[in-house]
Amino acid sequence: MHWASATLRIAPHLETHAVKQINVGIIGTGWCGGIRADTCAINPAVKDLHIVETRPERLAEVAKSCNAKTATDDYHKLLEVKDLDAVMISATPEKLHFPMARDCLERGLHVFMEKPIAVELHEADELIAIAKRKNVKFTIGYSQRFNPKYAYVKKCIDTGAIGKPVSAMVSRHIQRSLGAKITGRSKLSPAAMEATHDLDFILWCLAPAKPIRVYSQLNFGVMKANSGAEVPDTQWITVTMDSGMSFVIGAGWSLPPGYPNACSTWIEMIGTDGALLVDDTHRDVMLNTMKSGMQMPMSSMPGERVDHAFAGPMHAETVHFIEAVCCDRPVLVTAEQARNVMEVYMAADISAERNEPVMLPLPESRPLAAGAAR
Repeated sequence: MHWASATLRIAPHLETHAVKQINVGIIGTGWCGGIRADTCAINPAVKDLHIVETRPERLAEVAKSCNAKTATDDYHKLLEVKDLDAVMISATPEKLHFPMARDCLERGLHVFMEKPIAVELHEADELIAIAKRKNVKFTIGYSQRFNPKYAYVKKCIDTGAIGKPVSAMVSRHIQRSLGAKITGRSKLSPAAMEATHDLDFILWCLAPAKPIRVYSQLNFGVMKANSGAEVPDTQWITVTMDSGMSFVIGAGWSLPPGYPNACSTWIEMIGTDGALLVDDTHRDVMLNTMKSGMQMPMSSMPGERVDHAFAGPMHAETVHFIEAVCCDRPVLVTAEQARNVMEVYMAADISAERNEPVMLPLPESRPLAAGAAR
């Protein structure tokens, strides 16, 4: 985008702040990256937008719709842009996250990256160390913190509305066609790819309490039958905190058709003085047609555009990162928090494999834990 002035005023809650425009690069413009690109393209704080996409047709499409200043299929060329300020990494497969984030951070760029933060804990630790050394913002895409329903749960705990938390449960499931797409590109489990959002959410709500024990089990069904591989339908995880509280998270990707892009979630948070039940199953809008039967529109986790409006948390999350860079504000999701979530879902996978509880921190983390606050 091109704007006449170098500084301007945006959104009502920023009216007292002069906002410096920034130049943003986006690596990967698929489903999630496309939302990031659309959001940046209409945000007055973004001066120039640069995109990277390996599919030629998609690269041309997004470059045109978002009026990108540059468009390339090689992210190394993006790093040659001299006035670049920040990069949003939405590339797949997930094993690409570490080298891309490392290169961007070393370049001194602010980085937003879709989850997971890395595939190995030592990779996450290296990225965090680089971000601190370069004094740049580094955050991970846990978009459900920007879902108003989830934010309300956090508020009720912070204000003491339900007293001291005693237990919690989150059940999240997505449609099997989306599950097949995810498992087709990655060997990561439901814990790493789906439950990770809810682990982040609950740990965020319960902080400063820390997880100390994890137990998990896998359940197999249609995903294994359809793919012929050891792909679970669901994974259930029990986490015990050092406060004595425990919570359970179930995540899966084998819902039958009916939820387009598909996500159905139920939350229960029980406290000493009350209980909070959250229905995020997207049954509030139903479309029933002769051609397709009953469907639940606007049921994806990141959200989707409905003409002039955007329904979903990923748009708000993208704006938050833009404002954090422009106004030098702290990010809501720290890289350290994302790394802690990673350790919990890795423990869940170890537990499911061994069929026994796993204590935290994991052996790889213990030298770090002994020398630094977690």
